[in-house]
Amino acid sequence: MNIKFYKYQGAGNDFVLIDGRENPIKNIDTKAVAQLCDRRFGIGADGLMFLTNSKDYDFEMIYHNADGKVGSMCGNGGRCIVAFAKHLGIFDTETNFLAVDGPHYAKISAEGNWVELQMIDVAAINLDKDAFVLNTGSPHYVKEVTGLENMDVYTEGYNIRNNETYKTDGINVNFVEKKPDHLFVRTFERGVEDETYACGTGVTAVAMAMAKRQHQIGQVVTPVTVLGGNLEINFSYDGEKFTDVFLCGPAEKVFEGEINL
Repeated sequence: MNIKFYKYQGAGNDFVLIDGRENPIKNIDTKAVAQLCDRRFGIGADGLMFLTNSKDYDFEMIYHNADGKVGSMCGNGGRCIVAFAKHLGIFDTETNFLAVDGPHYAKISAEGNWVELQMIDVAAINLDKDAFVLNTGSPHYVKEVTGLENMDVYTEGYNIRNNETYKTDGINVNFVEKKPDHLFVRTFERGVEDETYACGTGVTAVAMAMAKRQHQIGQVVTPVTVLGGNLEINFSYDGEKFTDVFLCGPAEKVFEGEINL
């Protein structure tokens, strides 16, 4: 059958989006999703999302990784599906929707290309030697480095993601370098099994880890640069828990079309 799809990107993190409200696709298999996300034999994306009806919220976000498997929370995906929902006329400027990690609030600019997405509160941050490990809707490993521009992120990230500690469930691996006025972040994502141009839950995890390391108490605003552009993370930190967490950045439609599934 022919499926109408939309392609969105947020700071270079790109997604295939499908409106599943009227004609939901039942039991789509991982092979079909992976083919749609394939950059040579499909549309090409870091993940695929279905927007479906929800009884108690404006809509529900169902996210699949590029390998076809149902994924954990995707921050930039969440921002993109908010822009998509606005495009579909589901809401105007503010929305509450359901994702795999629970409900999310978001607001979008009048132009429809700047989305501020509320993320889950985080209290638990663990250490793995000199790295931080935390869950911001997806599990993340955060390591501070120097010379990140020239670092082999694929090899380093692959080795950490597949080591004895993380190989069973996988983990997203983030490397961060502190710059004078922002953080520079590069991420190896599980499910994509490669470096991506941005990772929303990843930059959120990085901002929290660095705030903890630097003892930044109070309202914290963290500008972040990724390969695909610029993002901003805002939260309140009392020394133990991160609350009122917002991932902010662009979300734009690239194109739309139909494909035979």
